[in-house]
Amino acid sequence: MKRLVAAMLAAVMVFTFAGSVFASEKDLREKVDKVVGTPYKYGGTTTKGFDCSGFVIHIFNQYDIKLPRTSSSQAKKGTKVERSDLQPGDLVFFNTSGKGISHAGIYLGDGEFAHSSSSKGVTISKMSSSYYDKRFVTARRVTTSKNFI
Repeated sequence: MKRLVAAMLAAVMVFTFAGSVFASEKDLREKVDKVVGTPYKYGGTTTKGFDCSGFVIHIFNQYDIKLPRTSSSQAKKGTKVERSDLQPGDLVFFNTSGKGISHAGIYLGDGEFAHSSSSKGVTISKMSSSYYDKRFVTARRVTTSKNFI
């Protein structure tokens, strides 16, 4: 009986503190770091070149999470997250064209997000940079506890 109670308590703790699909922030960061520097390629979805939504798809495919192809479609998935409640793995969206959501990235924690920039390729930027701070539109959480580990 004690083992059953201990196992149940451990399971509750895992799901209470998990917060995201990612085994750890370190795991997510390692997957991102493997492709940092990959060049930007419009319509790109492979390590030969990514556009922003293709980069997001590439990372999330590694966790068996399927997402739509465009940033504007991705921004309609999951649950809306307030900027103040961002967790690693949340999707962040920006209006860089002046015509609505046109850029996507993955929040990494500590105010940083990974994305494929048309000028730098896959890179890590600060949410607080003047460029992205002004253009932030929304964030979405597409992970669930069933995807965890």
